[in-house]
Amino acid sequence: MTKIVIVEDDVMLAEIYQTWLTLAGYECYLANDGQIGFDLIAKVLPDLVILDLMLPSKSGDDILREMRKTDWGKTIKAIFLTNISESEAPDGIEELVFERYIVKANLATNQLSEIIAEVLKPLPQ
Repeated sequence: MTKIVIVEDDVMLAEIYQTWLTLAGYECYLANDGQIGFDLIAKVLPDLVILDLMLPSKSGDDILREMRKTDWGKTIKAIFLTNISESEAPDGIEELVFERYIVKANLATNQLSEIIAEVLKPLPQ
């Protein structure tokens, strides 16, 4: 089963994402704190991480930056799902390797599982 770690400090929103994605057939793990999220990602080694940018103890971009420095985190796919517009995103974020940048306010209920399916689709051989 495809594993996804969601790092989101809004507990209710994280649980909504988890419900949607579990119903879509994914195995989901939640963390509501940046450092806890990083530790969870290192333990679970998911296929995909969904990161908010503004988190307690460690920001989403710092999580991804640290992941990319590890052997295990170089190839994990990543999506930023945040309330911060791309024009207001932290400096240096464009240098990180991630698949999508999504503003929560622009996300329709059914779009998240569609975006994830697209991101996780294997490349043609």
